[in-house]
Amino acid sequence: MLTKVRRPTLDDLHVGPGKRARLHRLLYEYGPANGTLLLLPIDQGLEHGPVDFFDNPDSIDPEFQYRLALEGKYSGIALHYGLASKYFWPYAGKIPLVLKINGKTNIPSDDEAFSPMTASVEDAVRLGADAVGYTLYVGSPRQDDDIAQLTRVREDCDRFGMPLIVWSYPRGKAVKEKGGQDSLYAVDYAARVACELGADVVKLNVPKVTDSDKQPKPYPTEQLSEEDAIRKVVRSAGRTMVLISGGSKIGDEDLLHKARIAMDAGVTGLIFGRNVWQRRFDDAMAITRRIHEMLAGYGA
Repeated sequence: MLTKVRRPTLDDLHVGPGKRARLHRLLYEYGPANGTLLLLPIDQGLEHGPVDFFDNPDSIDPEFQYRLALEGKYSGIALHYGLASKYFWPYAGKIPLVLKINGKTNIPSDDEAFSPMTASVEDAVRLGADAVGYTLYVGSPRQDDDIAQLTRVREDCDRFGMPLIVWSYPRGKAVKEKGGQDSLYAVDYAARVACELGADVVKLNVPKVTDSDKQPKPYPTEQLSEEDAIRKVVRSAGRTMVLISGGSKIGDEDLLHKARIAMDAGVTGLIFGRNVWQRRFDDAMAITRRIHEMLAGYGA
């Protein structure tokens, strides 16, 4: 078992006053408000298409997610420019906004994945956001363009005092050939890249524990539990706070088990979208309350 990893605090980030004020709101004034995070993303309409709304037809109206974020006391809601500019104004000041500023559809192959800019850090400031979200495809043949684009975003975030949350996703043919996008090697690498490129917070998927010999050495010989695998990527992320993604919809007990393991491993919080809003509103509120009860035990 790996030694326990201390969850980074706001003081560990050494950020300027603008970023600090916005991160304080996310960590201590909204959501669990105890130094943990619970974000509700609704960027899937662009990234996956309307197919994700079939399970719960009401969820195609962003008012469903905004109401859930408000009544469910989420730390923030993450979405693209159109859903922010058209729907956010009644909720401004009531729910922190994380503006996603790049994105793509999933129609083309991910072999050369790249998400172009869809908004700017200045747009986020104008809309009253408390953070921006950027999707980085680690390992894609387009990563040169991606890293250069992210560098400009990071510079703007520093200039405007805006926290930077990086969706750090391994993608591309080379990643597939080295164990796959959810392998420990790939997710561990994605965590480190986000840290080294200046992310304040990084969103990661749970790494799959596998002994696949496709992974570079010594990863195939690492005998780690799921919790230790997450602990390893948290350590690789250093002073970058880690959010664990919920991914596709799973059962209540599996979701809570996944969340508890991640929190025990030292992540700062959870970013659960489809696992929550693909349910009827009352059911979504019920699972949200159970997540809050669990997060209450991890405050700092």
